[in-house]
Amino acid sequence: MDSLVKYVQDKFVTKKEFPAFATGDTITVYYEISEGGKTRTQFFRGVVIQRKGTGTTETFTIRKMSGEVGVERIFPVNLPAIQKIELNKKGKVRRARIYYFRDLRGKKARIKEA
Repeated sequence: MDSLVKYVQDKFVTKKEFPAFATGDTITVYYEISEGGKTRTQFFRGVVIQRKGTGTTETFTIRKMSGEVGVERIFPVNLPAIQKIELNKKGKVRRARIYYFRDLRGKKARIKEA
């Protein structure tokens, strides 16, 4: 059964080429938003908190600070609305999922550059 699902995913799901990014990296995701009859491109720049899943079900979570409020957004890797992903900074972290980053403020919330 797994081989059948894998075959269908490989055959019919379109994969886009994005730069290799990992947890701790600062990236910018450009994605399309449709409002009424119009579509526009919006970007979301932040630190990658986690990557989760494999293959077509893979997702990544980005966190940014909007004033004093932290905003997180989860993007599926194969989302058709994603136009491109830019890698702004490579970060050096020791964990795959940096949930502790949510509690940090100010200078403590900086990630060392690799």
